[in-house]
Amino acid sequence: MMGARAWLTVLATIGVAACGAPAHMPTVSMRMNGGPPNASVTVDDIFVGNLELVMKRGVALPAGLHHISVEAPGHLPWDSTVDAKEGQGPLRIEVKLVRVPD
Repeated sequence: MMGARAWLTVLATIGVAACGAPAHMPTVSMRMNGGPPNASVTVDDIFVGNLELVMKRGVALPAGLHHISVEAPGHLPWDSTVDAKEGQGPLRIEVKLVRVPD
């Protein structure tokens, strides 16, 4: 898991990426696809946005292991651990939440 300082850097990178400001630490782009679009995405227990937003913008992850969770009302949660390796291309993750059976 990451410390608060590393996550502040991640969140700053996400916020300034569109402005073209350089990142202060190497990151790996995580791209997600799937549904439902209103699902909540957390990385290392920190909310990063709904799935629709993450699909549009991606998330810059510092190198290392990260726990990804996706949850939506009426669906079973989805969890995975990813290894973001410096210098690799974007991590591509497919998430299709399954409805809770009646």
